[in-house]
Amino acid sequence: MPIKPLRAFFPFVFLLLLLSACGKQQTLQAIFQKSTPHDTYARRLRQAGLDQTALGRDWLAAADRALHDSLVVTLPFTETGLFRADRATAAAYRYSVRAGETVRISLQLTAGTDAHVFLDAFELSPDRNAPRLLASADTADLAFNYVAEDDQQHLLRVQPELLRNGRYTLSIRREPSLGFPVQGKTDAAVGSFWGMERDGGARRHEGIDIFAKRGTPVVAAAPGLITRTGVTNLGGNVVWLADAEHGQHLYYAHLDKQLVQPGQTVRRGDTLGLVGNTGNARTTSPHLHFGIYRAGRGAVDPFPFVRHADASPAAPRTAPERLGQWVRVRGKYTDLRRSPTTRGRTAATLAHDTPLLVVGSQADWYRVERPDGRVGYVTARSVVPAGTTPLRRDTLAVATDLYAQPAADAVPLDTLPARTNIAVLGEFAGFRLVRSANGVVGWLIPQMLKS
Repeated sequence: MPIKPLRAFFPFVFLLLLLSACGKQQTLQAIFQKSTPHDTYARRLRQAGLDQTALGRDWLAAADRALHDSLVVTLPFTETGLFRADRATAAAYRYSVRAGETVRISLQLTAGTDAHVFLDAFELSPDRNAPRLLASADTADLAFNYVAEDDQQHLLRVQPELLRNGRYTLSIRREPSLGFPVQGKTDAAVGSFWGMERDGGARRHEGIDIFAKRGTPVVAAAPGLITRTGVTNLGGNVVWLADAEHGQHLYYAHLDKQLVQPGQTVRRGDTLGLVGNTGNARTTSPHLHFGIYRAGRGAVDPFPFVRHADASPAAPRTAPERLGQWVRVRGKYTDLRRSPTTRGRTAATLAHDTPLLVVGSQADWYRVERPDGRVGYVTARSVVPAGTTPLRRDTLAVATDLYAQPAADAVPLDTLPARTNIAVLGEFAGFRLVRSANGVVGWLIPQMLKS
């Protein structure tokens, strides 16, 4: 849909200010709530009749499109992105999670950016037609987190209210949802993992083994209630803890000694026993067998629940000042990828001199928008700044319109008189992206150019 000049929407500004009034305070919405801040804003758009305007329809369409056409990122992830007031967009990031991982999301707006932003995290599943909402928030500066219930693909949608310019920095990281169950150790001490063969392949390992010196304290990974202690042939001295925070049961086995009793309430970090090698671990080095059991599912892999937190992503090596600027494909062609990695799926092949608008910056990649609206990632080294290195300079043969988009029915931005000198910044679908002498950037039909 053609982009409308901002002046065409000034009659709606007062209504939009009313729509955004509720967004001046930070609000973290409850998980699985029926109405999210995004839903409320969309409903007010419709009540105000703005869904009948081009920009209002575009905003609603962008929100829906983001749920089905997301970019793929690997955690930990950070990116600096751009909001544009001249068009309604929504950024969407898809990432993989494991059951038991805490996903921590933070969004910060750069100084001077006054925008009300909606964050919505969803779970994607082939068993459901629509994404399942996990958590929502709306604020100008927010950090929130949630615990993944299953090994699944999740999606985060980031969308500002209408008519807002600005920049943001988004961070998505994982951290454990439980404390580590052996005092002074980390996941580096895990020596036997979930699913490994036991008894010559007769069964599989339903937990992880954490190796430590005999007598090392074994601690509560979460607050809860001791439901059972005892001695078994396989586990030796065992302790069962009902996790009060996550509704699951934690199993501690091969203890040298138990230091708690059934019915006892414990806090996270309280000592439950000491590392040993009782039960069927008598011939092995002292270690804790740690298991997690969930209602209706039985044993699950404990490692994601206790693995180390993601390190902070490296600072971007791209130039954030390119945000909102045009770049151009440097070589004969380059790939537009669905994720910022050379192994990412190719979304399109971009020809030499294709102009791209930079809408995101992270590591060695730019998130860019092709002139037809398609979004993806390109390596920073595959493009050059179009504004400082124009392809050539031309002269208009006759007066002609400068368009907002490379389409014959696009909205004219300006009319340039004959013999106007212009800089050609790139070429796409028979149109040329140009900059006029007064600095206006737009699209020209090539027949109107004369060298």
